[in-house]
Amino acid sequence: MVAGCAGTGAGAASPARPAAGQVSDMATSAAPSPSATSEGSGTSAASATPGASKVEAVLARMSVEDKVGQLFMPVLYGPAADTVSGENQARFGVGTPAKAVAKYRPGGVILFPWADNVKNVRQVVALTNGLQKASPEIPLLVGADQENGRVSRMAPLVTPMPGASVIGSTGDPALARRAAKVTGTELRALGINLDFAPVADVNINPRNPVIGPRAYGSDPKKVAPMVAAAVQGFHDAGIASTAKHFPGHGDTNVDSHSGLPVIQHSLSQWNKLDAPPFAAAIGKDIDAIMSAHVVMPKLDPSGDPATLSKPILTGLLREKLGFDGVVSTDALDMAGVRKKYGDGQVAVRAIQAGADLLLMPPDFPKAYGAVLAAVKSGKISTARLDQSVRRLLKLKAARGLLDRAPVADPAEAERVLRSAEHRKVAQLINERAR
Repeated sequence: MVAGCAGTGAGAASPARPAAGQVSDMATSAAPSPSATSEGSGTSAASATPGASKVEAVLARMSVEDKVGQLFMPVLYGPAADTVSGENQARFGVGTPAKAVAKYRPGGVILFPWADNVKNVRQVVALTNGLQKASPEIPLLVGADQENGRVSRMAPLVTPMPGASVIGSTGDPALARRAAKVTGTELRALGINLDFAPVADVNINPRNPVIGPRAYGSDPKKVAPMVAAAVQGFHDAGIASTAKHFPGHGDTNVDSHSGLPVIQHSLSQWNKLDAPPFAAAIGKDIDAIMSAHVVMPKLDPSGDPATLSKPILTGLLREKLGFDGVVSTDALDMAGVRKKYGDGQVAVRAIQAGADLLLMPPDFPKAYGAVLAAVKSGKISTARLDQSVRRLLKLKAARGLLDRAPVADPAEAERVLRSAEHRKVAQLINERAR
């Protein structure tokens, strides 16, 4: 089972993972004004936000190695920060999650049941607290794929919320907001501060093997307000959220975990069908947007997937939709992004295309080494590196993570998770679904 996108069959019981243009009127109305996106920009944007001086102070004291590490979000193996695992030894050259964090100083980590990260409430709290303790200089983003429904990485610990298609069927964005607030509140109680949700894809292909019920629906005019409301709900709970999968994964009949989908949408079709939910998320100050491993040849004729496409990530997302938050790749161990380039080159090309956060590279040392070498050789300029690191630090500052790492309370987590109040929200949504 692979991550970020978390495709077919990814539910509560994930199997063990093997080892090693113009925007539409709707989009325009929802999106903020474009900000500068040329290499080296971002300083002016940072100076206009709360905590900007802290961001710049942290950035100024970071080494090149620190900055490169900040771009990565790997999977670490084991139920505790000090658990010795052969997987960690094989993948990172050290035995424990804490030692991997200390060695590479990544910007974050992502949790999965198949990595032995999720056992019970107190164990997850101890794990996230231990990981944060291992990163004393810059607190970690601790991420999870908790979309609810089909993709529920924290099941059965959290309240079983209906998935997006069920929420979408109610026609009530207020319920999307309440569901996201419940999920965000429970994740925060566990020490998780970034959810890779909501899904902003418009599922217009009934044969779609990877999105389907993970989307709020098939009508962009109905999906967009649901996505916007969910972003608000996560922010109500005090955690960061991620709209996915840009520029849109809703019209595929190939699973990007095992193949490379090609979507033949023209720019005008994309404006109408795919863009509105992402623009709506941007309008609600979404923290991050995840790329899709899909080819859209009419948006970029190179044949590269969107994750590696500068015309899509920088041209459409940055410049057209005006997004200057964090762009995360989908999981880099998926087949859809590995067909054309080696694992080191994929990481470099993703940064060159406009990505900031490299999720789950299959060969972490190779990807880290390739990006570091690209910075030292000038293939990735220092200004471009700083641009991505600044965005990541701004996200952490905006969610209160930069001054000091949050410390989760196991007793509070046990009180919050699956509370009667939260179960009532799930029940209400199910009652109103149609």
